[in-house]
Amino acid sequence: MTRLLRPYRSAWTGAVLATAMMAAATPAHADQFIEAADGSAIDCVLARGALTRIALIEDGFANVSKMASGYPYNDFEVTHEPVRGDIYVSVPVQYASHRVSFFATSTAGHVYKFTCRVEGDEAGQLFVTNPALAKATPSDGPGAVLTRDEAAIRLIEAMASDGVLPEFKVRAELSRPRRTGGLEVQQVAAYDGPTLTGLVFTLRNTGAVPLDLAGTADAPAGALAFAYARNVLDPGETARAFLVFAREGLE
Repeated sequence: MTRLLRPYRSAWTGAVLATAMMAAATPAHADQFIEAADGSAIDCVLARGALTRIALIEDGFANVSKMASGYPYNDFEVTHEPVRGDIYVSVPVQYASHRVSFFATSTAGHVYKFTCRVEGDEAGQLFVTNPALAKATPSDGPGAVLTRDEAAIRLIEAMASDGVLPEFKVRAELSRPRRTGGLEVQQVAAYDGPTLTGLVFTLRNTGAVPLDLAGTADAPAGALAFAYARNVLDPGETARAFLVFAREGLE
């Protein structure tokens, strides 16, 4: 992963990222990021006729409970994947209701109630974060003070791993895809903290030649740090990009 810890003037990559940042959020069937507590109800969107993956950050599912509809060929299914602790929800096209509900228990002992709408027909992912599961690191001990660059790197690492940080709230922030040349960029999430804000983008190479992301040392003016998940993006491939700003820089 490429890390750059000082602001750069906008060029072709920076310009399209800046454009995507300013685009208004629009409804789309993409990754969903939801913060939930033990025993809370989670309102989400599930695909009809396609799989939806649900993952717990810093935790995993241990058990799922649902009522059978009485129509086995028309009922939705929840499959537990034991290696990562994720669950996959499959809603058949012929399923009559526009909503599904079920309970899930995590390995940490938390219980979540899912009450989800059935919309769209594209496979998607739902990431659930529970602030109670935030893990402290050695440098987070009493009296520890991170420099701004260290805090920016910590935030990028959390965004890259779909992790959580104390005092940060994760929210889905979907923008219209923007294109410059052979690069398509769409903002998908934001991490809001007391002093820093992190933005997550999806990059897609729509051109016919590879894009050297590591060789384009630029980002929107004012960015404290940015990183690409991959150094080179081949035609048709996607990767994520991460930007970090000081909170006052976005106001």
